[in-house]
Amino acid sequence: MANSSDFILTSESIKNNQTLPNEQVLNGFGCSGENISPDLKWQGAPEGTKSFALLVHDPDAPRPTGWWHWLVINIPASKTEFKKGEKPAAPMLETVTDFKTLGYGGACPPAGHGVHHYNFTIHALDVETLDITVDTDPNTVEKIVKEHSIANATITALYQR
Repeated sequence: MANSSDFILTSESIKNNQTLPNEQVLNGFGCSGENISPDLKWQGAPEGTKSFALLVHDPDAPRPTGWWHWLVINIPASKTEFKKGEKPAAPMLETVTDFKTLGYGGACPPAGHGVHHYNFTIHALDVETLDITVDTDPNTVEKIVKEHSIANATITALYQR
Protein backbone atom coordinates (compact mmCIF):
# COMPACT_ATOMS: atom_id res chain seq x y z
CA MET A 1 0.00 0.00 0.00
CA ALA A 2 1.27 3.48 -0.84
CA ASN A 3 2.27 5.96 1.83
CA SER A 4 -1.01 7.41 3.04
CA SER A 5 0.35 10.14 5.35
CA ASP A 6 -1.27 12.89 3.22
CA PHE A 7 -4.60 11.06 3.02
CA ILE A 8 -6.71 12.14 5.99
CA LEU A 9 -10.27 11.66 7.22
CA THR A 10 -11.95 14.28 9.41
CA SER A 11 -15.38 14.77 10.95
CA GLU A 12 -17.25 17.40 12.94
CA SER A 13 -19.51 14.65 14.38
CA ILE A 14 -16.87 12.26 15.70
CA LYS A 15 -13.41 12.84 17.11
CA ASN A 16 -10.54 10.37 17.01
CA ASN A 17 -10.32 8.29 20.21
CA GLN A 18 -13.28 10.12 21.78
CA THR A 19 -16.71 8.81 22.79
CA LEU A 20 -19.19 8.49 19.95
CA PRO A 21 -22.05 11.02 20.29
CA ASN A 22 -25.59 9.75 20.88
CA GLU A 23 -26.47 10.83 17.31
CA GLN A 24 -24.29 7.98 15.99
CA VAL A 25 -25.56 5.34 18.46
CA LEU A 26 -28.09 2.74 17.30
CA ASN A 27 -31.76 3.06 18.20
CA GLY A 28 -32.53 -0.59 18.94
CA PHE A 29 -31.10 -3.69 20.66
CA GLY A 30 -31.40 -1.86 23.99
CA CYS A 31 -29.68 1.32 22.78
CA SER A 32 -31.54 4.62 22.44
CA GLY A 33 -29.40 6.64 20.06
CA GLU A 34 -30.45 8.55 16.96
CA ASN A 35 -28.71 6.22 14.44
CA ILE A 36 -27.55 9.08 12.20
CA SER A 37 -24.43 8.56 10.10
CA PRO A 38 -21.71 11.12 10.87
CA ASP A 39 -20.34 13.74 8.54
CA LEU A 40 -17.04 12.57 7.03
CA LYS A 41 -14.59 14.52 4.88
CA TRP A 42 -11.43 13.21 3.25
CA GLN A 43 -8.55 14.85 1.42
CA GLY A 44 -5.11 14.08 0.08
CA ALA A 45 -6.01 10.92 -1.83
CA PRO A 46 -3.01 9.56 -3.73
CA GLU A 47 -2.52 9.89 -7.46
CA GLY A 48 -4.19 7.01 -9.23
CA THR A 49 -7.29 7.01 -7.01
CA LYS A 50 -10.24 5.93 -9.16
CA SER A 51 -12.88 5.55 -6.44
CA PHE A 52 -13.34 5.24 -2.68
CA ALA A 53 -14.89 2.74 -0.28
CA LEU A 54 -16.03 3.47 3.26
CA LEU A 55 -15.96 0.67 5.84
CA VAL A 56 -17.16 1.10 9.44
CA HIS A 57 -16.16 -1.76 11.72
CA ASP A 58 -16.14 -2.66 15.42
CA PRO A 59 -13.30 -5.15 15.97
CA ASP A 60 -14.26 -5.55 19.65
CA ALA A 61 -17.64 -7.16 19.01
CA PRO A 62 -17.82 -10.64 20.60
CA ARG A 63 -17.50 -12.46 17.27
CA PRO A 64 -14.38 -13.66 15.43
CA THR A 65 -14.92 -11.12 12.63
CA GLY A 66 -16.08 -8.16 14.72
CA TRP A 67 -19.17 -6.25 13.58
CA TRP A 68 -19.73 -4.32 10.35
CA HIS A 69 -21.77 -1.13 10.82
CA TRP A 70 -21.64 0.52 7.37
CA LEU A 71 -20.14 -0.38 3.99
CA VAL A 72 -20.26 1.97 1.00
CA ILE A 73 -18.46 1.16 -2.25
CA ASN A 74 -18.12 2.72 -5.71
CA ILE A 75 -17.79 6.23 -4.26
CA PRO A 76 -16.67 8.42 -7.19
CA ALA A 77 -13.11 9.77 -7.06
CA SER A 78 -14.57 13.28 -7.31
CA LYS A 79 -16.49 12.90 -4.02
CA THR A 80 -14.70 14.07 -0.88
CA GLU A 81 -17.36 14.00 1.82
CA PHE A 82 -20.56 12.63 3.27
CA LYS A 83 -22.83 15.06 5.07
CA LYS A 84 -24.36 13.97 8.38
CA GLY A 85 -27.23 11.58 7.67
CA GLU A 86 -26.50 11.47 3.92
CA LYS A 87 -27.84 8.43 2.09
CA PRO A 88 -25.40 7.38 -0.66
CA ALA A 89 -26.98 7.40 -4.14
CA ALA A 90 -25.96 5.68 -7.39
CA PRO A 91 -23.32 4.96 -8.52
CA MET A 92 -22.47 4.45 -4.84
CA LEU A 93 -23.64 1.19 -3.33
CA GLU A 94 -24.32 0.35 0.30
CA THR A 95 -23.87 -3.34 1.06
CA VAL A 96 -25.44 -5.40 3.81
CA THR A 97 -24.07 -4.90 7.33
CA ASP A 98 -23.94 -7.38 10.20
CA PHE A 99 -27.37 -6.02 11.18
CA LYS A 100 -28.51 -7.69 7.89
CA THR A 101 -29.66 -4.26 6.65
CA LEU A 102 -28.34 -1.64 4.24
CA GLY A 103 -27.12 1.72 5.44
CA TYR A 104 -25.55 3.05 8.59
CA GLY A 105 -26.10 1.08 11.79
CA GLY A 106 -24.90 2.88 14.90
CA ALA A 107 -22.93 1.63 17.87
CA CYS A 108 -24.63 -0.66 20.37
CA PRO A 109 -22.15 -3.01 22.04
CA PRO A 110 -23.31 -5.54 24.60
CA ALA A 111 -23.92 -3.94 28.01
CA GLY A 112 -20.94 -4.36 30.31
CA HIS A 113 -18.64 -5.52 27.49
CA GLY A 114 -16.25 -2.61 27.90
CA VAL A 115 -15.05 0.02 25.46
CA HIS A 116 -15.54 -0.77 21.78
CA HIS A 117 -13.58 0.88 18.96
CA TYR A 118 -15.53 2.02 15.90
CA ASN A 119 -13.17 2.38 12.94
CA PHE A 120 -14.45 4.68 10.20
CA THR A 121 -12.04 3.98 7.32
CA ILE A 122 -12.02 5.51 3.86
CA HIS A 123 -10.06 3.57 1.25
CA ALA A 124 -8.67 5.07 -1.96
CA LEU A 125 -9.07 2.40 -4.64
CA ASP A 126 -7.30 1.66 -7.92
CA VAL A 127 -10.56 0.78 -9.73
CA GLU A 128 -13.72 2.79 -10.49
CA THR A 129 -16.13 0.07 -9.41
CA LEU A 130 -16.01 -3.15 -7.46
CA ASP A 131 -17.82 -6.28 -8.60
CA ILE A 132 -19.87 -6.55 -5.43
CA THR A 133 -23.64 -6.83 -4.91
CA VAL A 134 -25.72 -5.37 -2.07
CA ASP A 135 -25.96 -8.76 -0.36
CA THR A 136 -22.24 -9.63 -0.49
CA ASP A 137 -20.99 -10.77 2.92
CA PRO A 138 -19.28 -7.84 4.72
CA ASN A 139 -16.05 -9.79 5.28
CA THR A 140 -15.88 -10.48 1.54
CA VAL A 141 -16.47 -6.78 0.84
CA GLU A 142 -13.56 -5.94 3.16
CA LYS A 143 -11.28 -8.47 1.43
CA ILE A 144 -12.06 -7.11 -2.04
CA VAL A 145 -11.70 -3.49 -0.90
CA LYS A 146 -8.30 -4.22 0.65
CA GLU A 147 -7.14 -5.92 -2.57
CA HIS A 148 -7.73 -2.62 -4.41
CA SER A 149 -6.81 -0.16 -1.65
CA ILE A 150 -3.86 2.11 -2.44
CA ALA A 151 -4.25 4.19 0.74
CA ASN A 152 -6.62 4.53 3.66
CA ALA A 153 -7.43 6.93 6.48
CA THR A 154 -9.27 6.15 9.72
CA ILE A 155 -11.04 7.88 12.58
CA THR A 156 -11.65 5.63 15.59
CA ALA A 157 -14.56 6.51 17.89
CA LEU A 158 -15.20 4.84 21.24
CA TYR A 159 -18.42 3.66 22.87
CA GLN A 160 -19.50 1.46 25.76
CA ARG A 161 -22.65 0.82 27.78
